[in-house]
Amino acid sequence: MAYNVVYKKSVERDLKKLPRTEARRILSQVEEELSKNADTYPVLKGQFAGLRRYRLGDYRVVYAVLGNEVLVLRMGHRKDVYKKEI
Repeated sequence: MAYNVVYKKSVERDLKKLPRTEARRILSQVEEELSKNADTYPVLKGQFAGLRRYRLGDYRVVYAVLGNEVLVLRMGHRKDVYKKEI
């Protein structure tokens, strides 16, 4: 099943905090992988229960699957991405 990838407005701020090369790499991989296999990645627990994560080395993408859309909620380094509420 093909998914349409949509970004929350705050993701733009998250990307500005990352090095430009990493941001480009993450965006290209998110578009490629999540548009195809969004429902295969792990579901989070606790504060982020029901959301999913996509792992890219030291970076994480937190997203939700809503019908045929993938809503990307947060991107960032693994040490920071789970600290604040979405």
